[in-house]
Amino acid sequence: MRPVRVPAVASVASAVAALALVSGCGSAGGLESAGEAPSAVEPARLWPDLPPASAAPYDYGEGETARIPGITVPGGDVRRLDPVAVAQAGLKAKTDRDSGLDELPDGTVRQIRACRTAPDDCPVLNPYYFDLTGDGRDELVLGIRMPGRQLAVRAYLADRGGLTRIMSTSDAVISVELAGRDLVLRAPSAISGYEYRTAWSWDARQRAMLATRDEILRAPERRKDADRDRTPSPSGSGSPSADGR
Repeated sequence: MRPVRVPAVASVASAVAALALVSGCGSAGGLESAGEAPSAVEPARLWPDLPPASAAPYDYGEGETARIPGITVPGGDVRRLDPVAVAQAGLKAKTDRDSGLDELPDGTVRQIRACRTAPDDCPVLNPYYFDLTGDGRDELVLGIRMPGRQLAVRAYLADRGGLTRIMSTSDAVISVELAGRDLVLRAPSAISGYEYRTAWSWDARQRAMLATRDEILRAPERRKDADRDRTPSPSGSGSPSADGR
């Protein structure tokens, strides 16, 4: 099926001709036609007779949230929370939708529960604080190490005196970065020289972080100093706390 071309509403040539009649043909400094304007092209729909899908074939856990039990947020300030306590309480959280993607491996769960007695093996990384929602207050971002160099990334919102998890995903990440108010996860691709980049953005209607952009792109050329930490700078609003690991 070829693209459908739609004629322009009025061609430039016709407009120029009308102006020439009004101003006089051949007058000095008169308008000259630049040629016929290109036609606009409508998007071409492939297989238009296919019935639309009524449900998503897979549940990726997008938009899934969970109230964290037993956690209160004094003054709505997530910086006053103990990140280890948040991770431990999150093990008992019930998601609003059971995708199963929020679950951590059994070994990681045991390590989180033992963070107080075996801090060297605690998989909870130093927290970061960013205003992801644009409401002027910081949200809490946690990373949890998992086997196979996997990383669980979770974001929490102070909400009605308590804490709500607004994002939970995991991947074998190259890095986690902040771009504007988006969290961007870079992950290796099976194609040599390429990588996946997924941007998670706050959606006010869903009241959750959604994967708004998922791309496969050429990986940046590595330089001699390319091993420097590319995570957000530990200064300003994005600084990690000394309370967690």
